[in-house]
Amino acid sequence: MRLSVVLVEPIYEGNVGSVARAMKNFGFSDLVLVRPCDIGDFGLAMASHARDLVEGARVVEELDEAVSGANLVVGTTGVLGLSTNRHLRVPALSPKELAERLGGTAGDVALLLGREDDGLSRQELSACDLIVSIPTSPGYPIMNVSHAAAVLFYELSGVDAGEVKLAGRDDLARLLARFRTALVASEYHQHKIDKTMLMLKRIFGRATLTDREVQTLYGIVGNLRWGAEHQGGSFEKDGEVEEGGEVEEEAGVCGGIEERAMPEEKGEV
Repeated sequence: MRLSVVLVEPIYEGNVGSVARAMKNFGFSDLVLVRPCDIGDFGLAMASHARDLVEGARVVEELDEAVSGANLVVGTTGVLGLSTNRHLRVPALSPKELAERLGGTAGDVALLLGREDDGLSRQELSACDLIVSIPTSPGYPIMNVSHAAAVLFYELSGVDAGEVKLAGRDDLARLLARFRTALVASEYHQHKIDKTMLMLKRIFGRATLTDREVQTLYGIVGNLRWGAEHQGGSFEKDGEVEEGGEVEEEAGVCGGIEERAMPEEKGEV
């Protein structure tokens, strides 16, 4: 697992330096800053021997650019949701649970840390595959961003490297788009689609899917759509409809459900 730490619009240069110092304490070095404050001598002083991380940080204007190339985007929050019917912050993993989910995987993980005064926005949280929150006292639950970062880095530094490669975000985006198309075609309740899609995004994030798993789900959704549209067992094969409910077992076919290859063009949804 390769971790990039993304600070979204940090307000205080001292916190930027303190986060960089905590990163170096636990062996992380990839720092990305989204529209940061000016960082001068004080910020570098707070970084101490990690000033090279601050000076070498990648500075971007948009969050999409900051997480480009990441297999998994993890958002942080100090405010937990009050109901399981609201999926923006529920369910949130603890840092230990997050580390356990990432154990044995290979890929790039982007960890988002929000503004000191307001955290991550709803839109930014919606873009995350997973949400993590540190259990704290209900009397004063909000931690300083650098202190929270240190807790997260401690847990993540113990993640054992693995060979199970996480699915790419472009492929996950296409899978989610296929689910949305299927929901619309099935006349699913229009007012529930956005909430359902966010729920699916969180489920897939917690599942830490592989490329093969994404391709299988992609094929399953496609065949369910064809089964609904062509009653009597018709199914789609390589873009064509074939009559009959049986198919010879061959490469790409599993249990009567064909796992069609996903589109080659990256970035299309």
